[in-house]
Amino acid sequence: MNIMIVSGNLGSDPEPIYTDTGIHIVNFPLGVKAGKKSFWLHVSCFDRLAEIAEKYLHKGAKILAEGALSMDKWINDENQVRSSFKLIATRIEFIKTDGRGFDKENPDEVIISEEE
Repeated sequence: MNIMIVSGNLGSDPEPIYTDTGIHIVNFPLGVKAGKKSFWLHVSCFDRLAEIAEKYLHKGAKILAEGALSMDKWINDENQVRSSFKLIATRIEFIKTDGRGFDKENPDEVIISEEE
């Protein structure tokens, strides 16, 4: 089973892209603290979750993200093998945002998953 749950703050606004077949993808870096250390984790959301992330998330927002850990590998211009970890999110919980896109009457905490 490959499930990862992390919480952190977005390092930039979500960046939307669309595949040639029309699949909506949103990517953003998530700053995560692990004890005294911290690191950046790339997060990708697809379809409906991507739409919601693009609409409501922003740089600095604190979230909890759940999904599968994936590793991308490629060869750079200097012919070196490079790799990077990415979380393919299936669920996002909004912990703290500045309220963009939210009705002021709604609670601060919102949970969104692919099933919704």
